[in-house]
Amino acid sequence: MNNNINGVVNVYKEKGFTSHDVVAKLRGILKTKKIGHTGTLDPEAEGVLPICIGNATKLCDLIMEKRKTYEAELVLGLKTDTQDMTGEIIEKYSDTIELSDTEISNAIKSFEGDYAQIPPMYSALKVNGRKLYDLAREGIVVDRKPRNIYIYGIDILEIKLPVIRIRVNCSKGTYIRTLCNDIGERLGVYGCMGYLLRTQTGIFKLDDSVKLSEIEQIVTDDRLEESGILVKTEDILDYPKLIVKDRFKKLLLNGNVLTSEMFMERNKVADNTDGNTGAINYETRAYDNNQILYRVYCEGRFYAVYKIDKESGLYKPEKMFMA
Repeated sequence: MNNNINGVVNVYKEKGFTSHDVVAKLRGILKTKKIGHTGTLDPEAEGVLPICIGNATKLCDLIMEKRKTYEAELVLGLKTDTQDMTGEIIEKYSDTIELSDTEISNAIKSFEGDYAQIPPMYSALKVNGRKLYDLAREGIVVDRKPRNIYIYGIDILEIKLPVIRIRVNCSKGTYIRTLCNDIGERLGVYGCMGYLLRTQTGIFKLDDSVKLSEIEQIVTDDRLEESGILVKTEDILDYPKLIVKDRFKKLLLNGNVLTSEMFMERNKVADNTDGNTGAINYETRAYDNNQILYRVYCEGRFYAVYKIDKESGLYKPEKMFMA
């Protein structure tokens, strides 16, 4: 068992695998137990699925918070029980779909911004301790409370009725198949999702993702470190950088609350952009009023993520990375 692997691998999840399948397979390839994914993708969906390994598993929830980008196929004229093409057709638009590009664009763009989305019955969300998809398979439909999500932008890539290709940049918790269903409803012709491809989660992009078969070959060839596919834990975080003065190192190691006086008092460093994350490195005791989380270092080593309490001005440990 290999317990010395720490970081995140940007896996390309292929069609047919569940997110849990990917975790199980990667656990076997890397021969490590401490591993977790950063948000589920439906079995028929493909694309970016960051997998956290070792001490990076502490970052799973932080990566989940990042915005996502998808490319999807919206199929008009059909309504299915799963809201995608894998489900049973329950409604079909009987007439020829005659919509102008302007009508389509206006309907799609109307979903940008705040969006109270009702989760689909075929989802892993739980109601009274039971997963919705289990209830759906038993023919049981229950009321679901709308969830507040945010659509940062929707680009129309192609219109070839009844199919429309879109790119969606959105907050966590967004169901793209529900978005497709809702767009179809707004257009008055029904709609469901065809294919789904996740192209980005936070800093992780499609072009940099690797398939399980490629990872297996890299590990077989003993090239994991040199391959560059394992992103170091500290390089994943796009939070500003704070450096603890050496004499306060013990307080940091113990996970104590820190004050601004315990950090190095320096101006913004000249080389202020992290090449891996694009984050701005602030080695200063002053903080951005909009900033909450920080990467904390001491003696050149990354140790923790700290969160500032804006009222007291104290820095409190959010995640510790001692291994």
